[in-house]
Amino acid sequence: MSLLTIILNILLPPLAVFLKHGLGTTFLISVLLTVVGWLPGVIHAFYVNS
Repeated sequence: MSLLTIILNILLPPLAVFLKHGLGTTFLISVLLTVVGWLPGVIHAFYVNS
């Protein structure tokens, strides 16, 4: 995992997921989790992008 991916995972989780996986269910789950709470979105982004 690159430094840029780590920074995006923390600051903008849906963008990090989108750049690696594109539009799809993983991206939508990331957006929903980030809207519900920032921390669940970050955790999901790290899990998906690892």
